Amino acid sequence: MDLTHAVLSFALLGALLTITPGLDTALVLRSAVTMGRGPAFATALGVGAGALIWGAAAAVGVSALLTASTVAYTVLRVAGAAYMIFLGVRMIRAAVRPGPVEAADTAPAAPTWWSTFGRGLLTNLLNPKVGAFYVAVLPQFLPPDSSPLGVGLLLALVHDLEGLVWFALIIFGAQAARGVLARRAVRRSVDAGTGAVLLGFGLRLGLASR
Repeated sequence: MDLTHAVLSFALLGALLTITPGLDTALVLRSAVTMGRGPAFATALGVGAGALIWGAAAAVGVSALLTASTVAYTVLRVAGAAYMIFLGVRMIRAAVRPGPVEAADTAPAAPTWWSTFGRGLLTNLLNPKVGAFYVAVLPQFLPPDSSPLGVGLLLALVHDLEGLVWFALIIFGAQAARGVLARRAVRRSVDAGTGAVLLGFGLRLGLASR
């Protein structure tokens, strides 16, 4: 497999995974509905940065260490599960709390770029399943005699770009429908739905043995 073939093959797999609904999509959609375009793009960039770091880690063997070491994997798994459950509970509480949704929103009144970027980044970095995906799949696309780190970063970047295109479609779609999405009931539903997704991912991750 040469480099061009490897990139195109990985891009096809990455595109299929990107459009599959999951935690990252739920986070970006929630940011777009409750906070606006800027915070949503910051969340998307944070998710992309996390994926890029995982890709680099897989290329140099850090993810392989997590796969082989029960203790390292367990520590990261528990930390990730706790973070997701924490976010999920906060969002569900905000959705069911009486009063205007703005007062109950889990995000600050004026969310900063770094706070929303950090949320996307941490959610991805604290999910060992992302690392497991990269360490299981990425080595299969490394051409012989290539630089593992260089090609690994290239493939992760391709996956990132696909994700940003997908997130941009979601964000602009949410903005186009902002007249409906801005309604209090809809925003509460988005918070409750995203919180449930986070809570579900966190519980499943926390209870998983591997």
